[in-house]
Amino acid sequence: MHNFIRLFNVFLFSSLALFASVQNAHAAAQIAPPPSLAVKAYLLKDFNSGHTIAAYNSNMRVEPASLTKIMTAYLSFKALKNGHLQLTQTLPVSEIAWKIEGSKMFIEPNKPVTVDELLHGTIIQSGNDSSIALAEGIASSEALFADMMNKEAQRLGMKNTHYVNATGLPDPQHYTTAEDLAILATALIRDFPNEYQRLYSTKEYTYNKITQPNRNRLLWLDPNVDGMKTGHTESAGYCLISSAKRGNTRRVAVVLGAPTDSTRATESQKLLNYGFQFFDSQLVYKQSQPINQLKVWKGDQNQVASTVANDVYITLPKGEYANVKALISSTQPLVAPIKKGQVIGTIKFVLNGKTIDERKLVAIQSVEIAGIFGRAWDSLKLLMQ
Repeated sequence: MHNFIRLFNVFLFSSLALFASVQNAHAAAQIAPPPSLAVKAYLLKDFNSGHTIAAYNSNMRVEPASLTKIMTAYLSFKALKNGHLQLTQTLPVSEIAWKIEGSKMFIEPNKPVTVDELLHGTIIQSGNDSSIALAEGIASSEALFADMMNKEAQRLGMKNTHYVNATGLPDPQHYTTAEDLAILATALIRDFPNEYQRLYSTKEYTYNKITQPNRNRLLWLDPNVDGMKTGHTESAGYCLISSAKRGNTRRVAVVLGAPTDSTRATESQKLLNYGFQFFDSQLVYKQSQPINQLKVWKGDQNQVASTVANDVYITLPKGEYANVKALISSTQPLVAPIKKGQVIGTIKFVLNGKTIDERKLVAIQSVEIAGIFGRAWDSLKLLMQ
């Protein structure tokens, strides 16, 4: 009967004050509306916070075309990580892979090709043949690999995506959304940063004496762009997922259904520039950084320090950080034993009365049960409340 929520209204003096000092709350930038882009759908996301900065038709079902190969690469990297594949391992080239239509890296039956070469062919040259070879090498058939793709999509939270192949060739049951593609792109950069850096910024690749350029024009036009992937079919139009990093800030842009190759590049750059010009992303609390002390009952300690399980970034229009408040709630009574990492409360970040983010608070250290007299004394005090 003593279970209640205790609220603490606090300003973020520790972290936010540092960058509030360089943000003028009375001179906040006039935030321009998102650019009008000549595309069917788009989405711009901050990588660290996960905040969506701008979106248009982001939940509309679309054909992903070769953006599909981001999932093909993701599962290939996962297979490498768990030891199912090795970079130097050679994979067979089936008749199906060899004869597939569309873009190719020009692998051939009976000619050894390594996993590393196939990854280069899939990511840089957008090879349909290399994508199928990887799929067959991992799952024995493209159909079984598509099942793996769908399970991984569900695990990542891609709720409006369904795959039937590893290439992105058109099929009525092969679809996704801009929002789901942003989830996937973010996951690949987060989960496989070394592979992303090694492969997605490469401007050209030569295999079988054929050199092909990376179709992502932004790698030449914008030095901040370090990946990601293009896609095109007649029905999908020209598509591009791009990622750019300035300092510690990374943005991920998804542009779908542009009318031309050059348009998808220029519209993507407009979207990235909009995000960098009008928005900031700041680290508010670091993982394991003590935030506050919460009262503990019947424990060998009277208090326990709270923290966040992961780094907390907040993305806001420039000039708004000085106005952010934090509301910390603790479920009371917190009764020992408390384990390290146990959820003991929440922290909400509020701007102008609106919750912009919310995270769980966890215990920094364990608190063991007090002796019999300590427990009895706290029980008495709880009854008197």
